[in-house]
Amino acid sequence: MLLVAACTTTQNGTATPSPMSSITSKTGDPASQLPGAGVPAVPSPIDTTQFQQKPCTTLTDTQIAKLLGSDVEPKENPTDEAGPSCFWHPRAVTQAAVSVIYVTKNRRGLTAIYQQQGTTFPLFIPMEPVDGYPTVAYGQADLRTTNGKCAIALGTSNQDIIDVSVALSEGNIGKKDPCAAAHEVTATVLNNLQAR
Repeated sequence: MLLVAACTTTQNGTATPSPMSSITSKTGDPASQLPGAGVPAVPSPIDTTQFQQKPCTTLTDTQIAKLLGSDVEPKENPTDEAGPSCFWHPRAVTQAAVSVIYVTKNRRGLTAIYQQQGTTFPLFIPMEPVDGYPTVAYGQADLRTTNGKCAIALGTSNQDIIDVSVALSEGNIGKKDPCAAAHEVTATVLNNLQAR
């Protein structure tokens, strides 16, 4: 299991807010001006409408079991502050979790994140593209070594992103890179999007 250590304490899991809710909305960025300066363009837009309607179908039960184990409780929220989302966590692990948010409240894509690097998002790390689709790790704080958490934005069009966040189990904090784990989950998400 990628995110869960063999020895964990048994407590209830709790959701962690995504940094996506902190993105400020700016007007005056029509689609023709996206992406902004220095922001990687999305080569071929992906229609995510089907998954937005049922965000918990983004990852299969088998894929979630490989990440978090078999006893996982998904929580779907079609009205999340940033957009339709799904949050998965094992019932018996304190914080290990995966979440996916289809960002619909802000239609500025990766440009919204790039324009706030160093201010709203002091954690800002451009990651390797996944099959040509740009990704960036970002956050209001760097929680990688202290909390084992990382969020990655995947550009699915110049206007749209998917936020993929992971939280490692307590036993993996400081031993695994949560941004590398989130990047792997992002690759799985993209593969599922392209397969349908």
